[in-house]
Amino acid sequence: MAKKEIKPISGPDFMKYGIPIIEVLKDLGGSGNPSEVTDLIIEKYNITDAELELRNKNGGSTVKNRIAWARFYLTKGGILDSSKRGVWSLKGTSYETLNEKNIHSFFKSVHEQFEIDKSKDDKNKTANYLDDSIKENVDDENYKDKLLDLLKDLPPSGFEKICQRLLRESGFSQVKVTGKSGDGGIDGYGVLELNPLMSFKVLFQSKRYKDVVSSDKIRDFRGAMAGRADKGIIITTGRFTHDAKNEAVRDGVPPIELVDGDKLVNMFEKLELGLIPRTVYDIDLDFFKEFYEEK
Repeated sequence: MAKKEIKPISGPDFMKYGIPIIEVLKDLGGSGNPSEVTDLIIEKYNITDAELELRNKNGGSTVKNRIAWARFYLTKGGILDSSKRGVWSLKGTSYETLNEKNIHSFFKSVHEQFEIDKSKDDKNKTANYLDDSIKENVDDENYKDKLLDLLKDLPPSGFEKICQRLLRESGFSQVKVTGKSGDGGIDGYGVLELNPLMSFKVLFQSKRYKDVVSSDKIRDFRGAMAGRADKGIIITTGRFTHDAKNEAVRDGVPPIELVDGDKLVNMFEKLELGLIPRTVYDIDLDFFKEFYEEK
């Protein structure tokens, strides 16, 4: 994939990610999930490891936070569609008029609308809406990054064991870690039962990576599992390159499931494994309006 450069713009630095978001969504056919879009921006625009290591005051990734800000403004400006399922998608064709030269003007027009909204009856709610939305994203991102950092700091044997636990919690049985046997990069195996009459063996590899996993790692793993299983899983705390993702589902060879850092965190969330869920309530200010009115 040819690398592009994120061009600096006037105005808030985060808006420089506006055009890359649009370009990546166009490449994906118009829509994509947040981690998919973010990974492709990082890969396509050659964002360095040093940039990815930067943290904001809340401990979250600076790059991811800025991408979230840019996405927020694109959504409020009618460029992206807001999905309850978290999918980012292009809305209509208005995105075609945006470029590096006018993205700052776009930001200003959206931001000015927030200022106008502040003077309306729902003043408090509108004034806090932007801050709350971004804070929600930062808080959410913060614990996810902390979980990933914790997983990256585990010793190799500890990461293998936690992957074993994760697979067991996900419905696998007879999960065994082969560990330091040097078994061609295979760290363990398990059995997944689809129904009482059908089950199959799955080999897995756990990579406690901070960097990307390339396509040659996928081919090496597939070579190691040849003739031993019909399915493989690679679990990493890092990311997979675009070529690696294509190699994993290449026609004519056994498919390999890829679990990157974001998907790994999502699995921990769904299983509530090592995470304590919290219930958060938003105040419905409209409900209290009538009680402020004097009779």
